[in-house]
Amino acid sequence: MNKKSQAVSKNKDHGASPRYTILVMDMLNDFIYGRLKSVRARKIIPKIKYLLDFARRKNIPIFYCNDEHLLSDPEIRVWGAHAIKGTRGADVIQDIKPTYNDLMIPKRGYSAFDKSRLEKALESTYNGKGPTTIIMTGIHTHICIKHSTYDAFTRGYDIIIAEDGVNAFTKNDHIFALEYMKANYGARIQKISEIIRDINQQSIL
Repeated sequence: MNKKSQAVSKNKDHGASPRYTILVMDMLNDFIYGRLKSVRARKIIPKIKYLLDFARRKNIPIFYCNDEHLLSDPEIRVWGAHAIKGTRGADVIQDIKPTYNDLMIPKRGYSAFDKSRLEKALESTYNGKGPTTIIMTGIHTHICIKHSTYDAFTRGYDIIIAEDGVNAFTKNDHIFALEYMKANYGARIQKISEIIRDINQQSIL
């Protein structure tokens, strides 16, 4: 069996327009300006903001999936203390702070789906139909984006990676992860301008 056919698509209404949702991954003070700061991560802030402003006008659900660690979490052994629950480092950066309609999903591992309430929260959108398509943004392409994309794939979601709305510590890590997710999870790699264009075109069909 082809690997890409193993997960049943969430889009059961063949011919219907996709139902989108956006995940914003770990755009937190510690990752952008703090202990694990990355200059490359800062470059995607304006692009993500542009996409989120568009999504809010279109009533597309937005989920902020944020590390909220305890010192006993396995990640702390690898990366050191970061995004510790209750600290400023675990707060979303002010540049793209959530609005009252956005939902915050705390996580303690790489994947936004792992031991979190994300799956139930997704299923509650669109009057209980849930989304068919998840748009991934945030950091890091080769870690939390990649792990979350795998879990979305196994749950049958169509996945779009916002190419200029995700990033990693290095260019090589970023490119490797994009190619891996495209080849193994059937993810579409699109620039944010292309994502917005496609959504707008579907809105007028």
